[in-house]
Amino acid sequence: MTGPTREATADLITLPGTPLADAVMDLIRPVETPSVFNHSIRSYLFARLAAGRLGLAVGHDYHDDLLFAACAMHDLGVASDGPHSQRFEVEGADRAAAFLIDRGVPAAEADQVWQAIALHTSPGIAERRGTLCVLVREGVALDFGGPLGAGHIDAITDEQANAVHTAYPRLDMVRSLTDAIVAQAAKNPTNAPRYAIPGEFLRERETFGRTRLEHACRSSRWGD
Repeated sequence: MTGPTREATADLITLPGTPLADAVMDLIRPVETPSVFNHSIRSYLFARLAAGRLGLAVGHDYHDDLLFAACAMHDLGVASDGPHSQRFEVEGADRAAAFLIDRGVPAAEADQVWQAIALHTSPGIAERRGTLCVLVREGVALDFGGPLGAGHIDAITDEQANAVHTAYPRLDMVRSLTDAIVAQAAKNPTNAPRYAIPGEFLRERETFGRTRLEHACRSSRWGD
């Protein structure tokens, strides 16, 4: 089997390159670990693949800048410069929406991004809150290789996955991201409510030394 053409690979990993997307990159790159940063960008690339799989067209069914913004900033709640005073999903959603509004994005569109980020760890809810929520949830799940329930993991070819991972290596993402979520959760009890992802991650790490998600991801498609 021949691999993808250079043009196809370039198209697969090309980012929007708009002023808004560039501003988002400038925001997250200095304050996220390289591992979390790469995860955020891969989530966008996988979400875009999922959109095609679902028959969703950019410019008609979703706005590419908003998809990029929501995916790229979905873990902004664990950024090193954050206040860390709420559960990380909500803190990230608040920061992202404020950032977008400050740059002239209409409030209704900023709210779509807020919902997509705030709900990205909420299966069964995110899927009921519109296309952007669906795509962000799907992109994040795909980057976990299956344990989060990605419905289209088998639709990603090895060639596509290799191109994405070559451009944005995993760098022990699951452990690194879990470390960041647990550290943020441990700073304040309000950051770690029971039965929410940050609270459960914190308690599982304290009790077992490792979360169930970390264990599951070791046998995921991406193997971390």
